Amino acid sequence: MVQGGPESWNIRDRHMTETLERLLRQYGPQSRSIVWAHNTHIGDARYTDMADDGMVNLGQLVREASASEGVVLVGFGSYRGSVIAGEEWEAPMEEMEVPPGRPDSWEDILHQAGEENHLLLLNEVHKDAEFLKERGHRAIGVVYHPHFERFGNYVPTVLPQRYDAFLFLEETRALRPLHEVKPREEHEVPETYPSGV
Repeated sequence: MVQGGPESWNIRDRHMTETLERLLRQYGPQSRSIVWAHNTHIGDARYTDMADDGMVNLGQLVREASASEGVVLVGFGSYRGSVIAGEEWEAPMEEMEVPPGRPDSWEDILHQAGEENHLLLLNEVHKDAEFLKERGHRAIGVVYHPHFERFGNYVPTVLPQRYDAFLFLEETRALRPLHEVKPREEHEVPETYPSGV
């Protein structure tokens, strides 16, 4: 799944979208949902370099299908701090330092706007040329490599098109697991696990 390229990614995000649609149908026409997922799944892929590789994601697919129903995509970012992640898939989790945002990244620009937390409602800046610039936006997931900050870890992003709102935290602190999580012994699971089994 992780190394399967764009088609593998698309299978997974289409599956997430289909699962969400099934849940909404199950609970009827008045049902609403809140989906918590990584920025690379929630932020509309058409406004990142993912689109260049033919990739789609949950945020894009839901926007395309249900924009008139009040879809709101919310992204998150931070300037510095710490995070729990692994060096690779299935690696033991560890606390890692998140260095200050790379110069001219969205994280750096928001840090320069004031060393405090910000909630940006991005529909208010759709015509602002500074906000419509494509800038790097840090991606930290299950796998993270702080030592690649200078050249990697950033997704080229047009912020007010990728998200409807953006929560910026000046500094984050790593979560503290409630119990030890052991790495899985088996190899990768199918893209649509557990329903694809």
